[in-house]
Amino acid sequence: MRVPPGVSASDFAEAIKQFQEAVGKEWVFTSAEDVALYRDAYSPLMGEPNELVASAAVAPDGVEQVQKVVKIANRYKIPIYPVSTGKNLGYGGSAPVLSGSVVLDLKRMNRILEVNERNAYALVEPGVSYFDLYRYIQEKGLKLWVDVPDPGWGSPIGNSLDRGGGYLMPQYRNHFDSHCGMEVVLANGEVMRTGMGALPAAQTWQEYKSGFGPWIDGMFSQSNFGVVTKMGFWLMPEPDAYLSGTVIVPRHDDLIPLVNTLNYLENTRVTNGMPDLASPLLGIPMLSEFAARFDQGATPFDRPQDAELTALIAKAGGNMSPELDDYAQKKGIGYWSCKLSFYGATKANAANWAYAKEKFSAIPGVKFEEGDVYKLPLTAEQREKVHKPQFGIPSLAMFSIGARSAMNPEPSTGHMWFSPIIPRTGEAIFEANRVFAQAAKELGLPFLNFNLPSTYWERAFIFIFAFPVVKDIETNKKNVASFRKLIQVAADHGWGEYRTAPVFQDAIMNTYSFNNHALLHFHETVKDAIDPNGILSAGRYGIWPKHVREAKS
Repeated sequence: MRVPPGVSASDFAEAIKQFQEAVGKEWVFTSAEDVALYRDAYSPLMGEPNELVASAAVAPDGVEQVQKVVKIANRYKIPIYPVSTGKNLGYGGSAPVLSGSVVLDLKRMNRILEVNERNAYALVEPGVSYFDLYRYIQEKGLKLWVDVPDPGWGSPIGNSLDRGGGYLMPQYRNHFDSHCGMEVVLANGEVMRTGMGALPAAQTWQEYKSGFGPWIDGMFSQSNFGVVTKMGFWLMPEPDAYLSGTVIVPRHDDLIPLVNTLNYLENTRVTNGMPDLASPLLGIPMLSEFAARFDQGATPFDRPQDAELTALIAKAGGNMSPELDDYAQKKGIGYWSCKLSFYGATKANAANWAYAKEKFSAIPGVKFEEGDVYKLPLTAEQREKVHKPQFGIPSLAMFSIGARSAMNPEPSTGHMWFSPIIPRTGEAIFEANRVFAQAAKELGLPFLNFNLPSTYWERAFIFIFAFPVVKDIETNKKNVASFRKLIQVAADHGWGEYRTAPVFQDAIMNTYSFNNHALLHFHETVKDAIDPNGILSAGRYGIWPKHVREAKS
């Protein structure tokens, strides 16, 4: 049995014994076979001596058992690494940042404590998955939607604490922003409730976020300051209807006014679903269309076999090309398109789409395509046609992105996500593509073609590039080195990653270096104060306990 770093074999054996007494022997996992299940299935360090792995795992079934585990860990200075369901593939899975940590597996804490239809909120434990919450709502016949990510097999608590996103109205799409109130076990085993939950007889814990005094909820996202054992979420009341429409513009530079107009319509709530960018000319599909292909068995896209267009795209290399503009005009193919989604009353959706078309009509040559119109809830037939997360339905279809299929005949073992945030402008899209294409060329990476960002959040775009993970160690080493170089390239241009796998968390936190790393120093000051033994998620998001920092220096 592996022993955590800095812990004696005798102390670890005694801690394991006490963990078993606290949660039950059958819920403490120490065998090589059991512990192997907590490896990162997409680890770029797979098979290397420095692969991030656990020493053991313990699975409590409630907050009282979490408290006991934390107190035992403090007594013997055992590093523990909480996970909700461990489904964070591409960003680290369930593997700890500090190799040898004991995984605190919260999967047994899977109770849905409350779902309030009248005020549209839920209170759940960390082991509750999106599928669990969705099924509960369906079984109860509640007119509520859950904003789910792609794929939807993780947990609302885990995904929101890592600041994931989804597809519905903006106030629900940013999952951490849609939370309201949490319960946290601190490093000393003390239980704390945030917001209105600090009031013992609170009636509005899931209805009013900030409570009284400093609002500290954000300190428990992407951090290692506590173990979140309960969390509230605002849910979206099922709307009356859904409508979509697509805006198509003819020229390369039209992306700039297209994005400007989109931003105005989103920020004024004229359109309230996740927008979807594409390029008919360059063959870049919409995200929802791409995802729907997996729902339908990952069928390939039908590309027009046009040698002239292929040659022009290759010649342009992702840059502005008058020839491509001319080709698009000659063939009547849109250069860029954007699908807008509207949730609400049928008449309101139609009016908002009409207003959106009026605003986009300022772009010369713009065209519009009418999309789907659904009276909600969806029929069984309609459910099979749509991109399910856009209707609050969790799906595993997008998980098939890495599986062998007609779209992907030679799959990799996994992937790691490079996810920089850029400004929400057309100019920034062009600049990011220029910078990343040049870097990819120099590093020998595959993503040289033009890419469009995702639009999960308002006010900023996110690019999501998949670095493949394969079975060859040397190839993975090369990709890890290239990833690290891209982190710095992005930072040099003012673009920071919003989330990453453990192997890159130090590197990315190091780029957030304003005023001699003042932000990280603040994180470390908090860490030292509330977790002096450094037992909670050591190293998560670049926050290391004092004894590890001193050993590194």
